Amino acid sequence: MNTAHNEPQTPNLAASPVEVADLTVAYSRRPVLRDINLMLPEGQLIAIIGPNGAGKSTLLKAIMGILPLSTGEVKIFGKPLEEQRGLVAYVPQRGSVDWDFPTHVLDVVLMGRYGTLGLFQRPGKTDREIAWSCLSKVGMEEFARRQINQLSGGQQQRVFLARALAQEAEIYLMDEPFAGVDAATERAVIALLRELKSQGKTVVCVHHDLQTIPTYFDHVVLINMHLIANGPTTTTYTSENLRRPMGEA
Repeated sequence: MNTAHNEPQTPNLAASPVEVADLTVAYSRRPVLRDINLMLPEGQLIAIIGPNGAGKSTLLKAIMGILPLSTGEVKIFGKPLEEQRGLVAYVPQRGSVDWDFPTHVLDVVLMGRYGTLGLFQRPGKTDREIAWSCLSKVGMEEFARRQINQLSGGQQQRVFLARALAQEAEIYLMDEPFAGVDAATERAVIALLRELKSQGKTVVCVHHDLQTIPTYFDHVVLINMHLIANGPTTTTYTSENLRRPMGEA
């Protein structure tokens, strides 16, 4: 029997999907991000890049509300994150996940539906249909009953992408979705991201392969503890900007 879902959140299309103002994040009182101000465009594939230790993953987690802010605020379509959380899906780094947790692939994807359910509600028929559809989109339908820890790294990444798709969000935050995957999975991932873009979704990825940025992404955010550059790939992804994080003029 289907259960009633929470009232869906709707984006304010006149506002930026992600706006960060005066954001500082510190670990043990040591700032790792300082005074970040940026607005991200809607309906584009966006890369967050920078050297190791620049704070790329920290920025993504701060936008998602996983890490507390020392100062500043994050707005999603012009409203505080707390009011718009259902519009944002998050795909963590594969290396940060405990893959030994005993659960089936389908159950992992169904977790993406929990935000639409009431406190004591369980996923219903519609939720399961959505989960199966998302598994099909990433080519993992045949593994639905498999334990998640029995899959390869690339397969696990596809499952987490399916979980994010199941949220039916407007913004997708992905922490290195291409890291450690095989060529077939990389092709599948970029095809999926382009499909999301064609639907008007905003996709923000922490990315480390600089060679693929011009072909994969429309927009680049370059950081090294503070914001270096933010703009279209064609004008922002330049050798001059790439030198700046390394301390060169």
